[in-house]
Amino acid sequence: MHTPTPLSALRHWLEASHLDGIIVPRTDAWQSENCASNDEKLAWLTGFDGSAGVALVLKEKALLFVDGRYQVQARVQVNMDEIEIHHLHNEPLADWLTANVEAGTRIGFDPLLMTNAEFEKLSATPCELVPLNASPFDALWTDRPAAPAGLIREMPVEVSGKSSEDKRQRVAAVLAANNADYLAVTLPDNIAWLLNVRGSDIPTSPVPLSFALLGRDGRVEWFVNDNKLAELPDSVLNAFTIAPQNTFIERCQQLAEGKRVMVDADSAPVALRFAIEPRGEIVWQTDPITLIKATKNPVELAGYRECHHQDGAAWVNFLAWLSREVPLRAAAGQPLTELEVQAQQLAFRKQQPGFIEQSFATISASSSNAAMCHYHSSEASNKPIGHDHFYLNDSGGQYANGTTDATRTLAWGNVPPQQRLHYTAVLRGFLSLITLQFPSGTQGHQLDAFTRRPLWEMGLDYDHGTGHGVGHQLLIHENPHRIAKKVNPWPLVAGNIMTIEPGYYLGDSHGIRIENQVEIVESHPGFCKFASLTLIPIDLSQVELQLLSEQEKRWLDAYHQQVREALSPLVNSDVRTWLEAATAPIGM
Repeated sequence: MHTPTPLSALRHWLEASHLDGIIVPRTDAWQSENCASNDEKLAWLTGFDGSAGVALVLKEKALLFVDGRYQVQARVQVNMDEIEIHHLHNEPLADWLTANVEAGTRIGFDPLLMTNAEFEKLSATPCELVPLNASPFDALWTDRPAAPAGLIREMPVEVSGKSSEDKRQRVAAVLAANNADYLAVTLPDNIAWLLNVRGSDIPTSPVPLSFALLGRDGRVEWFVNDNKLAELPDSVLNAFTIAPQNTFIERCQQLAEGKRVMVDADSAPVALRFAIEPRGEIVWQTDPITLIKATKNPVELAGYRECHHQDGAAWVNFLAWLSREVPLRAAAGQPLTELEVQAQQLAFRKQQPGFIEQSFATISASSSNAAMCHYHSSEASNKPIGHDHFYLNDSGGQYANGTTDATRTLAWGNVPPQQRLHYTAVLRGFLSLITLQFPSGTQGHQLDAFTRRPLWEMGLDYDHGTGHGVGHQLLIHENPHRIAKKVNPWPLVAGNIMTIEPGYYLGDSHGIRIENQVEIVESHPGFCKFASLTLIPIDLSQVELQLLSEQEKRWLDAYHQQVREALSPLVNSDVRTWLEAATAPIGM
């Protein structure tokens, strides 16, 4: 018997539902970058498993919109005979609908999976948006995994730095200032921060999938399934009113009468608008927790610094092992592979005190695989690591007192001259930004071009952001700050944690990225600079040193001295000689 493909099954459902099409986003009801397995609807439908994308399925056509990080990957993973690939930002879904569909075309969508901002954009197109009462995937995805039930743990104030009561009163003051009665909190990392808890629903993302309502009096109603609460002490549970997760929308509908509810248009599901607007008033404002959370308190900052020492030691143990094993295995005709290497790196991390889990799925990418900047190795794609090409490793850890994220691009022989120039340009862009002093309150997009200039001078560029916020034992990509071409209106100030990660990618050839996590610190009154948290040697073997300025060389020497002095007492004794050589001053 012929089994219909997911795409054909969905088209049969469209016909039965009298719809002309359906929008299938990659995300879940919490706008998660990393979703639980039961929310990976886009991957089930198309085969694409990247962290950003949306599909439009029509009766005769299917389109997948992905950003610049995934243009190569999407073309590898999906059936190009069935699905067209478009750019998520350069040719967005709303523009495509405006240009290609007739007025009145009925397009279904799940209001829990679409934000109000997205709804507004799509409402301006000729199509008729039809909110669905039930998801078609409940019936069509017959082997869909169960919803996660990860246990939630307390985040002690000794690590978080502030009590939940202090945080709730601070946010409640924002509600009072805006004459709002409630804040609808839908972002899991904001809930985790506010309540001083951490979850385990999604690997590498220690947040609880739940919802919350914060009143102007500082009281919280927490909508979370009770099968996740067994490890929380009564002192935590008694501080909140607990209700089942699936009653959140109904509760918002009940309490909205005559009330003003603050809702984040960019992250909250539009289902909230549908529930509140007929009865109460919505105060459209970015969730104030997002910005408050981004400026870390002294205890959090100390935790970041400490965990980066542990992570740096793991990296150095790993890099010393790589430098020994790559030549040996290649000479024996049994080269190391991407999967072997990432497994060994995780083993080194597990040796470190305070390590909990990875902070994201490791990118272990050899030669042309690194051209997919968010590539993840599999048995089918697993490449060997040799002498004549680059190997890129982007990885991080969740530690008891912080979160790490770093990338190094490495080579153990001689890569082609053009690739050396590419690597040198990426390094110079990295140095241009990490050495920069800038006025406090500068916005991320105002800094982005500093990293791109060396590549632009060669007529090259990269199609991803230059930096992102990092949570405190929370999400690896934390809002609201970004360093990218796209306007980001949030001021960068002392206490923000960011990454700096320029790159260059040439399809079917190679990929390069250098990334450090940094703390923004005050340098002079009214000015800030970046202080590196990441403590990992930078591979200079493929750099055209004559193209570096004396200032760039001095920074590298000072940075490597910092790495050497900080990590020598922490690394395995048999790798200290390697560390000395890897951090030796330029020219020695």
